[in-house]
Amino acid sequence: MSKLTHLDEKGEARMVDVSAKDVTEREARAEAQIRMSPRTLDMIVDGQHPKGDVLAVARIAGIMAAKKTHDLIPLCHSLNLSSVKVELTPGEDGASVHIATFCKLAGQTGVEMEALTAASVAALTLYDMCKAVDRGMVIDQVRLLEKKGGRSGHWSASPTTL
Repeated sequence: MSKLTHLDEKGEARMVDVSAKDVTEREARAEAQIRMSPRTLDMIVDGQHPKGDVLAVARIAGIMAAKKTHDLIPLCHSLNLSSVKVELTPGEDGASVHIATFCKLAGQTGVEMEALTAASVAALTLYDMCKAVDRGMVIDQVRLLEKKGGRSGHWSASPTTL
């Protein structure tokens, strides 16, 4: 296992210095899921939710969250993202929404945390907007699916974990 880069030689937290790293294309994909009652999903899909288009609001929240990751996660670098995509798809089970995120940039550090933050905040936004009609919703399956670029190259979740 590699040494933790956010700790100095004394074991104290520090922000990693990436100034010597090359600028490369970097991208990451993540996902999350929110499970809910079929009635709640029907309200969302049919456009009958009292708070309006909750999928559109969650999509915007996810995009905004990716852009603000450095404000939310200690020691994350502020990144100049070139692309953020958030897709919300009603589950085939009739009782969930799948959230898929994609972040990209040309920079000196990766965008995994931005993709994960986008997925998490989109799910939390769906929960917030729907909690008045369904407090039993469950957010799960928040995970990194793939990252490309940088010194460590390409990584993707193994098929057994998908």
